[in-house]
Parts: sequence; structure tokens; C-alpha cells
Amino acid sequence: MKVDILFAFKLLKKDPSGARLGEISTPHGLIQTPAFMPVGTQATVKALGPDDLENLGVSIILANTYHLYLRPGHETIRNLGGLHNFTSWQKPILTDSGGYQVFSHAELRTISEEGVKFRSHLDGSSHLLTPENAIEIQEALGGDIIMAFDECTEYPASFEYTKSAMERTIRWAKRCKIAKTRSDQALFGIVQGGMIPELRKISAEHTVSEQFDGYAIGGLSVGEGKGTLFEIAAFTASLLPEYSPRYLMGVGAPEDILKAVALGIDIFDCVIPTRNARNGMLFTSRGKLSVKVLAHKENQNPPDPSCDCYTCRNFSLAYLRHLYHSGEILAARLCSIHNLAFYMRLMDGARKAIASGEYFAYISAFLGYQSNSD
Repeated sequence: MKVDILFAFKLLKKDPSGARLGEISTPHGLIQTPAFMPVGTQATVKALGPDDLENLGVSIILANTYHLYLRPGHETIRNLGGLHNFTSWQKPILTDSGGYQVFSHAELRTISEEGVKFRSHLDGSSHLLTPENAIEIQEALGGDIIMAFDECTEYPASFEYTKSAMERTIRWAKRCKIAKTRSDQALFGIVQGGMIPELRKISAEHTVSEQFDGYAIGGLSVGEGKGTLFEIAAFTASLLPEYSPRYLMGVGAPEDILKAVALGIDIFDCVIPTRNARNGMLFTSRGKLSVKVLAHKENQNPPDPSCDCYTCRNFSLAYLRHLYHSGEILAARLCSIHNLAFYMRLMDGARKAIASGEYFAYISAFLGYQSNSD
């Protein structure tokens, strides 16, 4: 249920590692950070219902502006009471600006100072997405946190292109700030600049000067190596205000999340846990596990004996393998429940470790155990 609380971020504690324990207040509830957001591209986390997510301890989900603009349309969702009523999910929602999805369809779009002209991947119809209507759409959707419209730089990219895209993102961010009308939504700015530190610094300085409610690090996990990812993420995070939430967009492997938490990142999202689940790959305390292999045909054990999720409490690997190879929808649901339970437990453990000042030990134990189990 929505309450009369506007957005606020409280930094509760910093661990010697640099990891931060925090709390985000929104009109639809609290988010304990560091937090992971399951991705609900089409206003649903695939294969799961709101009751599944609540039972798993999920505090916030992400919905996709581009896809919901095209289908069923933001005005339809506005007329139905916004995303919270439309989906029956009454906890916080973050909507992205649609920029990444537009730019991922390079063959379908043209970029100008006005915005991005693109053709729908659904029916080929022509559309124009600008900073102003990206905000208008997100206001209609009604998420608790909305994102500025940005240009996500491709990788690899030249210095000249990266600089041009970064400067356009700065100008678009100013237009987004002006276009915003709702006081019950928090607007996050996005820092771009590719893999070039001097451009990241310029982008961060200009974005922070606009005094957004929070700040996202965009343009990473686009094909660069892990070393570059963490180098740029660490550098960019160091340029962001200490008392504002920091969101690393699209980074979601468990080990990457834990490393990024130590850089002072508060919020994460990724399709990895649910997409991998639909493809029969599970995260467990002993490492990754495929339900598809023949060795599990008569395996009566749960996926992870140390996991207490609904799937592990009730079903065997043999049954999950049978469901997967039979093409049954239940396979996607049960595997998704397990993987999100793993992620929620991972983040809960991180928060407890930061609270006790033992995050170094927590991440070292996780990385060492996972490595030994590979």
C-alpha cells in the first residue's frame, strides 16, 4: 500500500572494505541495501507471481519503459492505476528510461539531439523517444524510482564517439530534470563515459551538479573484461556523493555483485538469475548446477541441501530434470524460485556482514567456496 513518504536514503554503516549498509524509503516501502532487483521487463518477473516474490523477500523489482510503452502502452497502464495496481505488486518499483533497449536495437534507431527515432521490434512502427517523453512515460507507469534518459555507449567505441554520447547524456539529464512533474517519484541520473576515466569524471561532475535523488553507473557489462568493469565502476563510484544511493546497472553475477558491493554500490539488477533458471542452470552453495544433465535422472536430492526455498524443500533434481526436458512451465517457476532465493540470501548475508564489520570475510568465504566447487 502506498504511504505518504517521499524518497530518502539513509547510510547506516560503512564496512572497512568500503561496503555500505543503507535504507531507501519510498512511497511503497523500504529497501534495505545493498539490494538486488529482479527484472520484470514486461511488468512481470518471468514465471513468478507477486506472491512468489514477496515470499522470497524481494523488496523492489525493475520494469522496462521501452517494452511497456510499446505494449500495452503507458496510457493504458496509467488508466489502470499505474504499475502497482496493474501488477498487484505493492512494493517499490524502478523503471528504466528505455534508453538501453533502444540502443541495443542499433539497426532500428537514429540518434539526434532531440532524442532517438526508432522502429518497434514488434511491428516496425516508428517512434520518437526524447528525454521529455521518457519522463512522461515513466510518470504514467508510476514507479517509485525513475531513470534519466541516456545514451548507452557501445563497446568498443572511439574517444570521439564516447565523448559525444557522454555530453549528450549530460544535456538530456538536464532536460529530464526539468520535465519531471511528480514529487512522489525519485529521479536518478546516469553517469556514462565508456571505459575512459577522464570522460567518466566529467560525466559524474555534471550529473552530480544536477542534484538527482540517486546516481546510476551505466554503460558497463557491455562486453568489456571484468578487470575493466571493476576499474571503471570503482573509479566512478568514488566520484558520487556518499549520502546518495548508487546503482550499478546490469551487473548481476553473484561474485560480481559482491565485489561491487565492496566498491560502495548499493543497488543491482540483472536477468541472470531468472534467465539462467529458465535455461535449467541453478546457483547453489556448491556452485552452479545444471538440472539438464543425465546424471540427475534418478537423483532424489534437492538442488541444494542447504537451501530452504520452496523448490529445495519439496522437489528433487530428478523431478526438475523431468520437467525441464518435458517442456513443462513448472520447471521455469521452480528453478526461478530457487535462483532468486539464492540471490536474496546472498544479499541478506552481505547486509549482515556489513553490519558486523565482517564483509571482507564474507566475500572471501563466498568466492573461495564457489571457486573450490567449480
